[in-house]
Amino acid sequence: METISHKIRKATASDCQQLLELVKELAEYERAPDEVTVSLEEFIDAGFGDSPIWEAFVAEVEGRIVGMSLFYIRYSTWKGRRLYLEDIVVTESMRGKGLGKLLFDETWKLCQTRHYSGMVWQVLEWNEPAIQFYKKYGATFDGEWVNVSIAGPTATSKKR
Repeated sequence: METISHKIRKATASDCQQLLELVKELAEYERAPDEVTVSLEEFIDAGFGDSPIWEAFVAEVEGRIVGMSLFYIRYSTWKGRRLYLEDIVVTESMRGKGLGKLLFDETWKLCQTRHYSGMVWQVLEWNEPAIQFYKKYGATFDGEWVNVSIAGPTATSKKR
């Protein structure tokens, strides 16, 4: 594996444009490019406004954000506080250099430091590279539950 000079750090509001670019790149990879409807304004407000609901770590190489781990707290009535890993993505040109592992490790370390009962996330059943990555951590995969959602007004149609 090629060694690169990098920095893993907490995201700031000024990172949001680059983070949203990574989200859109992930959506392309996941074959759902039209599903990203969140505006930059909403994204910034949700992470850094008066009541922030998400946090993130970023991987930075030569001053450019090339990866991120975005997460928030969820509550399980069975397990208590858990960290929910919403997205972990490294831009295509930087994959295979260990940045995803560094982001995942930093996120898991934060989960442990805060004494949460665990970390949960989703992975598409066809995303074999991600599945193999998570198996290295001893992650368990639950095929019994089905994802369910109700769509509300999009961030772009929301009036403030």
